[in-house]
Parts: sequence; structure tokens; C-alpha cells
Amino acid sequence: MPGFELFGELERKEVNDVLDNGVLMRYGFDGMRKGHWKSKELETALQQSFKTEHVQLVSSGTAAVSVALASAGVGAGDEVIMPVFTFVASFEAIMMLGAIPVLVDIDDTLAIDPKAVEAAITPKTKAVMVVQMCGSMGNMDAIQAVCNTHNLLLVEDACQAIGGTYKGKPLGSIGDLGCFSFDFVKTITCGEGGAVITNNKAYYTNADHYSDHGHDHKGNDRGAETHPFLGYNFRISELHSAVGLAQIKRLPEFLTIQKKHYTIIREVLSQIPEITFRTVPEGGEESYAFLNFYLPDLEKARKVSEAFKQNGIDACFHYYDNNWHYIRKWDHLTNLKSLFPISAEVKEGLEYLKTKNFAKSDDYIARNISCLIKLSWTEEEVKTRANNMFKIISTI
Repeated sequence: MPGFELFGELERKEVNDVLDNGVLMRYGFDGMRKGHWKSKELETALQQSFKTEHVQLVSSGTAAVSVALASAGVGAGDEVIMPVFTFVASFEAIMMLGAIPVLVDIDDTLAIDPKAVEAAITPKTKAVMVVQMCGSMGNMDAIQAVCNTHNLLLVEDACQAIGGTYKGKPLGSIGDLGCFSFDFVKTITCGEGGAVITNNKAYYTNADHYSDHGHDHKGNDRGAETHPFLGYNFRISELHSAVGLAQIKRLPEFLTIQKKHYTIIREVLSQIPEITFRTVPEGGEESYAFLNFYLPDLEKARKVSEAFKQNGIDACFHYYDNNWHYIRKWDHLTNLKSLFPISAEVKEGLEYLKTKNFAKSDDYIARNISCLIKLSWTEEEVKTRANNMFKIISTI
């Protein structure tokens, strides 16, 4: 991860096809296309890869979350339970719909804790959004059981987990809807882009219309299409889809490289007695996009993180002090810094953040180091990196 590290002739060919026919928009202009429909081709390829019936491409992973929730009827005043460890886009996408993000603890999987989900349910709860951060998943059976018991939507944000599986199912395909990101730093990239996947035809139809101003996409004349309901512009372009079409064909290659590099580093670090690794639930397999390990305490984790930086070990993250991925630094959420007025209902719904204690999550994030696995490393570079990490950790 990410796929941009290995751009090649296949990506260039797909992009040149679009430039040669001159149609950059995914809808309409049928006569000019010369048979090229990159977005449709990519959606078909993603259906096969994710083992799902329906795929709707959108402009980003953030858009995918908003479109998925909106397509299933989540809106103003509804509560969506989500984890405290994710990307800021998760709560932004919820709040864009006028819904209320209800943040809860994670467990040692670094994913949402099913017990915390159960405890957070209220009459306003409409959905549970699991976020499969850093390439792996939480206890999906337990989370799904909670959703089934309380008749809640299960939405998977698998933006960082493409290629991971749980009991043979691709991550993203387990819940009612799954969301993916294909931005520049994901395992496969479109440059910018995302996708909503589902086996529910009604949700898919809603996503298809909603992401293109409510257009119903019936017939070949775009000007004659009707608008069954309000929508917005979350379209992807043919240029972006062309890059993604090449990249999805290379996904097995990328996953093989990630697993190889991950395994080399993990085997070396496993020799350090004080290190433990992120829990992967039984039946789950990571995408191997990141290697996550725990140190004994916050002090050691901070020292190791700093020593990694000073010694050229890049792309290793200590999220405890990170303002993009963990609640401790989300001042713009807790203090509601917004360019537009926030509704009284949402403000009231977020009051809990002023007093809520996330000590359990603090402990896991404080001790965790998360290391990106790059595709462009040579095997020798990976071995050198692993040995240097071992020496640094062992001497602190």
C-alpha cells in the first residue's frame, strides 16, 4: 500500500483510452465514446472482487459513507454509532446528513467494541458503522448480532481494508452496505474515488440516483431523465475510473507483496518479548496493509516512535497524538468548529463528548505503533528495515 507506488503500462493504457475518445464524464455522450465505459467496467470488476451484487462508484471514500447512509434512509436526528479510532471523514460524513455521530470505544482489534456498541444504543440509533482501520477487522459476528437484535443497519467502512477477509467474505461485503476509498494512498487508487457496495437492490438504486443529483439513469437521453428525489454530485470521472480499472486488475499482485513484506517484519519483531500484536478475530485475515503492534506503555511507544523518525524508519504512526485519526485531537468536533450553523439537535446530541471518558481506547492507542507496508520496497530493504526496527525497540 499504496498502489501508486507501482504505476505502469496498464494504468497508462486505460487512461489513454479515455483521452483518445475524449469523454471524461461517466454518464451520457454515448455516441462519442467508441465503446469505452471505464466506470461501468470498474463497477463490474469490483462486483467480482468483492463478491457483491451491486457497486456504485462515487467521488471519494467520504462520499461513499454519506451516500451509503443516505441510501438506507439515515438522516436528520438519527444516531450512527462509530469508533473513536478512524479518520475524521467518518463523523464528517455522518454530520453532513444532519445525523449524530455517537463515538464509542475500540478493543484490542483496534476496531469498534461490540459491548460498547450495545451500551450506546438509544431509540434514535439507526446504524452502526464499523471502521476497519489499518487493514483489519473487529469481531464482526458479535457486531452483526447486536445489529440484528436491535434492527440496526450495519455499515462497513472498509476504506483502509481492501483485500481483507472475514470467514471467507471480503471486508465491506458483510454488512448491509460497504464503503471503499480509492484515494491516492490506498492499496488501489483512482487518484480520487470511492465505492458503495451492497446486496440490497433498493439501496443500490438509491445510491445510483442520489450520487448524481437524483437522476434516474433511465434510457439513453440524459436530458430526458427524471429526478425521483433530491440528490447531490458525488460522481466519479472516467479518468479516475480508468486508473482504478487498471489497479483492480493488479490487486492480487499488490496483496501478495503486502503479505510478504508484512510477514518478514512481523517475524523479526516477534522475537521481542514485550511486543504483542493487534488481535485479528478467528476467521479473519488482514489485508496486510499495516503492521500494528503494542508496546508496554505510552512512554515507550512515544520513545520508539520518535526513534523511528530519527533513524529513517518512515510511515510508522503513533496515533495517540495524531489529529486526523483519534478522538483526543479532534477539537473541531468536540468544540463544533464549523463554517455553517450546526442544528440544535446535533449540538445537543454531541454534548456527551464534553464529559465522555475513553480510557479503554486511550490505553490501546497509546501503546500502539502502526506501520504502513509499502509495495515498492525490495526484499533486502524490508529485511534491513525489520532489523533496524528490532534494534531500536530493543535498546529503548
